[in-house]
Amino acid sequence: MSSFYSETELKNLGLKSYGKNVLISKKCSIYSPEKISVGNNVRIDDFCIISGNVTLGSNVHISAYSALYGAKGIEFKDNSGCSARTTIYSAMDDFSGDYLIGPMHPEDTTHVTGGKVTIGHFVQLGAHCLVFPNLTIYDGAVVGALSLVTKDIPEWSIYVGIPARKLRDRSKGLLNLL
Repeated sequence: MSSFYSETELKNLGLKSYGKNVLISKKCSIYSPEKISVGNNVRIDDFCIISGNVTLGSNVHISAYSALYGAKGIEFKDNSGCSARTTIYSAMDDFSGDYLIGPMHPEDTTHVTGGKVTIGHFVQLGAHCLVFPNLTIYDGAVVGALSLVTKDIPEWSIYVGIPARKLRDRSKGLLNLL
């Protein structure tokens, strides 16, 4: 017995769309499946949370224990992914003390802000990364483990740290493997 959903089970999840060779763990939690699109050759491992407006391109891997909170939208473009325990937020509560925090409170007593998070082609996020709302990690960039991304990351660069800062440029040699 496989730990991934069968083709029939995938159909019954109610995803907006999905492609071929899609492996989604039966231990993954999916909320609002009608807002989630999955391309070809995608794997989502155990104990992930996928919620809201999430689009995964082709050849994408979401590693174990990762969480994609897509209230305002998250998009992974082709050939990208995230390592274990990465969390991406597209919306965030206001922690200033002027508002209540959390979904249990009436909307007029909270102040949720955010915007779409775009993960470009050939991007990889290291283990335990935290990505804030309303930003783009451009094509070819990588973010090292345990990094906090609070602003756009330029293409073909390597960023690390809290907050993430540029370490160096990244080679484009992988493009020769296509």
